[in-house]
Formats: sequence, structure tokens, C-alpha cells
Amino acid sequence: MVLGARIKEGQPSRMLEARLSTALILSSSHPDSPLVVTGKGESGVMARWFVEHGVPAERIVEEPRATSTNENLENSRALFPDASRLVVVTNGFHVARTRVWAAHLGVPITVVAAPTPRKSRLKNYARELIAVPHSAARVVWRKLVRRWSSR
Repeated sequence: MVLGARIKEGQPSRMLEARLSTALILSSSHPDSPLVVTGKGESGVMARWFVEHGVPAERIVEEPRATSTNENLENSRALFPDASRLVVVTNGFHVARTRVWAAHLGVPITVVAAPTPRKSRLKNYARELIAVPHSAARVVWRKLVRRWSSR
């Protein structure tokens, strides 16, 4: 499963291309496994990139509705409910937040970190200093609301 990222003029950004390239290398050792591409407005571009890089179209599964990490995980899990685990490819800066959401959602994952382009590292790692605690707080809030509403 490859998490979506920014598209520029109908093409994957450098960040997304790093995810796709990492997934392509990883998938070569598992030629019978499906490649799930996720993200509203991104999945089609990602699927096309894989086809252009030699992946048979029938091996690619698109999840075109997700707009966030948690939706990517939820929607992709729904596509493969019996899978023992999902292998998720994202950039290194995004690994912790992906794990927070997967744990909360009960989605068993293995995360593979694609390289983050050098030019994007400072901005993205700095953003995660806020995004990871924000996601953790949202998880706690969801649990509290669920507990209160079940009373």
C-alpha cells in the first residue's frame, strides 16, 4: 500500500515518486501481491506511474476516496480485511503518524520508509513535530467520545 502525496501538474511530486520507487523495488520480491495506491486525486496518477514502470494494471488496486492517513488505512484495510498485515510505504518523516493511526484503527501494518527528498526534509520533519501529537490527541479524543456515547 502506497500512501498518496502531492501531485504536480498531473505527475507525482519528488516525495511521491520516492514512495512509488520504494514500493516498486519492494514489490519485485512479491510479484503476486497487489499494489494498493491511495488518495483522492492521487491514486490514478500513482496507478499510471506503476503501469509506466512495468507493473501489470491488473495488479494495481486503487483506493481513490481517502483524504488523510487514517482514511487511507481504513479504506485500504476494508479492501483486504483478511490480510494478516498491510505493508505501508510512506516517507520516513511520516512513519510515526502512520503507526499512531494504524494502532488506533487496529490495522496491523509494517511500515517501509521511503527516502525523503533532501530539499523537503526540514519542512516535513518540522511539521511532524506538531502533526504526530495532534494525531495522538485526535485518537484520545475519539476514544473518549466513544466511551461517553456508550454510557
